[in-house]
Amino acid sequence: MKWQQIPLGALQTNCYIVENSDRSCLIIDPGSEGKKLINLLNNRKLKPLAIFLTHAHFDHIGGVDEVRDFYNIPVYLHKQEEKWLGDPALNGSQFFMIQDSLKVNPADHIIKNEGIMKIGDFEFTIFHTPGHSPGSVSYYFEKEGFILSGDALFQGSIGRTDLPEGNEAQLLKSIHNKLLVLPEETYVLSGHGPVTTIGEEMDSNPFLNGF
Repeated sequence: MKWQQIPLGALQTNCYIVENSDRSCLIIDPGSEGKKLINLLNNRKLKPLAIFLTHAHFDHIGGVDEVRDFYNIPVYLHKQEEKWLGDPALNGSQFFMIQDSLKVNPADHIIKNEGIMKIGDFEFTIFHTPGHSPGSVSYYFEKEGFILSGDALFQGSIGRTDLPEGNEAQLLKSIHNKLLVLPEETYVLSGHGPVTTIGEEMDSNPFLNGF
């Protein structure tokens, strides 16, 4: 199993493709440029099984409908942001997008609990990691040694908490209780910026001093 980071859109939001040896794949956070992503997948002859969202901010969901409709695959999103896809005030597009506000069709599957998820030959653990937003989740591939953290944890930084229902204390608790307990060699695949590791952030992230 391998992964690929694909920055998309004006904010260069990281979309990730997690790929199996049979060329089936999962798409995480297709934030923009749906056609570009579809062309990349088709050129590599990949077979998407589903779209998983770490959260429902506009820069992580802009390509959802185009990619979902092309491949006829389901979208997964946490229950606390079930209404955000279609609400520009909640997903942030009303305040940050220069052009029209963004409305995306409802998710096909609502994530209600933490725990192990199996789809096709993929198996991973869902952690609820709120703080950046109330329904933020992280997807942990234990055997492969990486976690998709969305906008919870970045190289040298953490997610912003000044957007609707953001909470800095809650975010720091999520990072401490759900992420920093993972093996230090675990790769952190963030929603923006370069890949890092749990160990690197424990050692040098200025927002995590004291953890």
